[in-house]
Amino acid sequence: MPEDSYRTIERLLASAKPEEIREGLKLVKNEISRIGTGEARPLFEMVSTIFYIDPLDRPDLVPVLEEAISLVAGLGKSIIPVLVEQLDAGDLKAQMAVAQALGRMGDEAIEPLIAAYESSTDSVRREFILYALGKVKSPRVTKAAHLALEAAQSADLELRDTGTRAIGKFAESIPPSHLAEEVRRGFIESLQNNLADPSPGIRAKAVRSLGKLAKHGHLTPKERQKLKATCLLILGKDEKFEWDRAYAVRKEAEEALSYVSEQNSHS
Repeated sequence: MPEDSYRTIERLLASAKPEEIREGLKLVKNEISRIGTGEARPLFEMVSTIFYIDPLDRPDLVPVLEEAISLVAGLGKSIIPVLVEQLDAGDLKAQMAVAQALGRMGDEAIEPLIAAYESSTDSVRREFILYALGKVKSPRVTKAAHLALEAAQSADLELRDTGTRAIGKFAESIPPSHLAEEVRRGFIESLQNNLADPSPGIRAKAVRSLGKLAKHGHLTPKERQKLKATCLLILGKDEKFEWDRAYAVRKEAEEALSYVSEQNSHS
């Protein structure tokens, strides 16, 4: 690419105007079509600056941020190692965007993410890796089920929170026929244990993930009845009239309760 074209793209992507950023992304796409994804790292580095946009500060830029994430996700497996490195960016907004891009890459990202998780001892890095895996919409994410189970039982509060959430995200992507019975039982046991967690956020996510297991056919009729009883207890609608004081937990219980009456029970 001519040097002046690079400067044009950099100028457009650095703009505060959505239409100019979008024009810059269009030029990036055109250039990638010309050179191929294998040579696209310099372009990725320019596009990734958009990941630092604060959606709360600039909600008008959310559409171009989404466009940038999708563009990066389309660069293919050659860019995955670079994205995994970027999970250490130190900026929450950028880390979330990178994790979303990795998740949208699908099957190709699963093994590299698992390897990155297992080679790291940094809990924050592991949180973003699990977040990315939760964004992968593929039955093959079952390969990472043991990571979610491990994280959901972690002594680290944030990692435990992320692992509890990840179990529910995995339940959305893995058909009942693809989920090993041992793993299924592990999911349920871990989530039931986390219903008693001191953190209201973790309790809420445990209820939410149990609801997703019910919604997507991963619970037996007996397990669904047990979840129903648990939700009624949380809501103070059983004979004990004792409820969880955290509104977030009760809110998730209301939604989970709507799933236990559905007919897609685990066979």
